[in-house]
Amino acid sequence: MEELIAKRYIKALKKSSDVEKMQEITSIFSILAEAFKDEKFIQIINNPDVSKSQKSEILLDAVKSAESKDVDNLIKLLAEHNRISILPALAEVMRKDIAVTTKSYAGVVYSNSDIEAKVIEDLSSGLGSKFDSKISLKFEKSSFNGIKVDVQDLGVEISFSKSRINSQIIEHIAKAI
Repeated sequence: MEELIAKRYIKALKKSSDVEKMQEITSIFSILAEAFKDEKFIQIINNPDVSKSQKSEILLDAVKSAESKDVDNLIKLLAEHNRISILPALAEVMRKDIAVTTKSYAGVVYSNSDIEAKVIEDLSSGLGSKFDSKISLKFEKSSFNGIKVDVQDLGVEISFSKSRINSQIIEHIAKAI
């Protein structure tokens, strides 16, 4: 539900902004969304004794250094309609929208063994050319026995399991005999 509401606000923002301005606004809202991980902040925002204007002022003070009228107006509008709680969803939808607009995606490579930076670069460029996009991958050590590449915004997940490859090799040899 929050995502649908956020998309309406983003649609209005996109009409009056170019890609660079949207990227700046996205980074501002991403930082604001981080504040929602703080329990004290959530208590203040959800407190019925704190007025809409006070909540608005708290958020406006947080983004004052950005000096963006679009951000200020959006925060005032969200506060006026009691929708401050959708800020994290707004930030995420904006991030995804920018990724689609710029065709620039981030992904993660999982493996239980270390992978060289060159291999990760090759995976990035190979996937990027396949999807006509710029894909940046980062390595994250996990318990997965093989290699798994996940680019969530594109809906792409590729995995090479060592145990599955071994079983397929054995099957192939058994069929050949």
